[in-house]
Amino acid sequence: MELLDLNVLTKLIQYPEKQWEGLTECKERFLNQNEDPRISPYVPSEVAESWIRSKKRGVDATCKTIGNNLPPGDLEAALEANQLLIKTTLPFIKGFDYLINLPGYLLALLDRNQTILCIAGDESKVSYFKDINATVGSVWREDTGGTTAHVLSMAFRRPAQLIGPEHYCIALQYEIASAAPILDNYGEAIGVLVLIQPMANLSDSNFSKTGLSTMGLGLVTAMASAIETQMKLEMSNDSLKTANSRLISANEQLEEANFQLHTANHMLTTATNTLEATLVSVDEGLITVDRDGAIVRINPEGCRILRKPSRELLNRNIMEFIRNQSGIEKTLINGEAIHYQEETICWGKEELPVMLSIRPVFMKDDNEVNAAVIRLTPIDKINTLANNRVGARAKFKFDDILGDSDKMEKIKQTTKRFATSFENILLVGESGTGKELFAQAIHNEYRPNGPFIAINCAAMPRNLIESELFGYEGGSFTGAERHGRPGKIELANGGTLFLDEIGDMPFELQAVLLRVLEDKQVMRVGGRRYQSVDFRMVAATNKDLRKMVEEKQFREDLYYRLSVLKIPLPPLRERENDILLLSKFFIDRYCRRTGQIQPEISPAAIDRILSYNWPGNVRQLENAMTYAVNMAHSGVIGLEQLPDDLFYIRQFDTKLEINAAAAVKEKAIIEAKSVVPMKDIERLAIINALQSANNHVQNAADLLEISKSTMYRKLKEYNIDI
Repeated sequence: MELLDLNVLTKLIQYPEKQWEGLTECKERFLNQNEDPRISPYVPSEVAESWIRSKKRGVDATCKTIGNNLPPGDLEAALEANQLLIKTTLPFIKGFDYLINLPGYLLALLDRNQTILCIAGDESKVSYFKDINATVGSVWREDTGGTTAHVLSMAFRRPAQLIGPEHYCIALQYEIASAAPILDNYGEAIGVLVLIQPMANLSDSNFSKTGLSTMGLGLVTAMASAIETQMKLEMSNDSLKTANSRLISANEQLEEANFQLHTANHMLTTATNTLEATLVSVDEGLITVDRDGAIVRINPEGCRILRKPSRELLNRNIMEFIRNQSGIEKTLINGEAIHYQEETICWGKEELPVMLSIRPVFMKDDNEVNAAVIRLTPIDKINTLANNRVGARAKFKFDDILGDSDKMEKIKQTTKRFATSFENILLVGESGTGKELFAQAIHNEYRPNGPFIAINCAAMPRNLIESELFGYEGGSFTGAERHGRPGKIELANGGTLFLDEIGDMPFELQAVLLRVLEDKQVMRVGGRRYQSVDFRMVAATNKDLRKMVEEKQFREDLYYRLSVLKIPLPPLRERENDILLLSKFFIDRYCRRTGQIQPEISPAAIDRILSYNWPGNVRQLENAMTYAVNMAHSGVIGLEQLPDDLFYIRQFDTKLEINAAAAVKEKAIIEAKSVVPMKDIERLAIINALQSANNHVQNAADLLEISKSTMYRKLKEYNIDI
């Protein structure tokens, strides 16, 4: 299924509060002032169009109850008509009950008419939704419930996700809804799954807190796809049963034997062709085995996973390929289904981690297992889905890195050449020089289709960095997730791993990282086996790693492994031609984002910007320009609009030195004026006297040859804080 173009929704969680406010304010203006939401950069076009339709249809955005309810007779008819859909969906819901029953989560199934067929989840959540009329039999269409995730999902026949105020009705303004359609053989939506998550669980923008919060939309998409496949298999089985029944009738009724046999053969052929087409279209491995584990049917994706053609796999035992056989044996013996269990496919010494599910097939008239259907999904596919949902992608390319100074052009050319190599790269530079931008550009030059996984070694708590980097098995420590969790190295498989602030990595973990870099194998915390990984390492630091090696704070062998290709990024003060270019870029981008008129920079301000040494580099420059734009009410950025930091001669620690910096700024402002008011000269003289007298009022008054009382009066008059 193709995803809706709703990337803005994910960004609203990750961006500053101001972006979120932009969405909320746009909706308020639309509801109260009828402002067109399609002109807002914060509202996706599909959502804006739905808002407009909902309002035209008279949907009350402030209503406490949503939708309307079917009469009892119509509800019974709807449940009967969707019996196969409900029957197929319930086992999948049950398989995820440990996740769906988390506090605040709710999963609902709706039919093609957007009538709620069943609801499962947290009891408190179910109770809340009953209050707003989200119950079985309630009809939530766009004309009765306004803009919702399932409305968009069914309209476009693609997965969709709405966050908070993107819903039309305020009753859903604190919910995150992920929806995926269930399609029939003709591509028409016959139902939709909706997963409701509370926004509070995601308020820290940490999508890896729970499996569902990292894969909300991915989970319902996968479930919907699995339900589609299962329904097609069920319908195919029904067709086969019908064909067999008619064949038996033909044998019993000899007078109609020829006609019935012809009909049965025709239906059997149709059912077989349908089943084969279904199996070919599924991008997961589907394998049918008999009660002994022998393979009797396998789709093309299953052959690719087992790395052999179907003719060589038929009648071979599936146990030959799976490391842990206990799960399959339990299903074949006891008929106990398995949902989403991590296993390993083996071909000799090679391995492939997969997510495995097994569904038993019983004999017609008893509970004896006759066969089983196995579904295999490579972990790489699941990781890719998770990475896409949490934004594990690199946005910047080399053309996006601004700067035309000689040093910057040389660095970009060198880095671009290094990017095509498979060797590790070490980016060295002061804070704010753009190390992550270069890391993303390297990734997009080398492996643009793979994941870009970034981790800041300095920001990660020391006791968590090991499990975050290498992952862990279920139950390996208190608080660990039951099924374990892959580490950043596993998630980077097929892409790039960016370790920022590598100098802050704990010394005891450096040896483990070195082994991973050398062997390209990783073992989870609490695990017993290694897993092969293929990734490109890019590390960054603002520290002198060579000096840390000499002081025994960083492993020498890891240093040489990381710095095969070393790139020193120049500080901003050494890129004089780029300072003004970047200043104007940041001003222009901020004004476009906020809708302000772009101010000019005065010559005096340009001189100050170019003469400052920018210890915070590009990050500090962007912050300074943001401050200046907000201070420039007259359309010009002068010395008065620049932050005081730009007038510091050195790093100040005391209030006296801050006053001295203020004096430097005032002096610069006065010198830039052709005519200076007397009060400005007097105020500057008082500040200079205080600085010379170390903030001693009497001594400063003596220097100015005025009385102490006059000095205090002047301090109050000019609002000078001592």
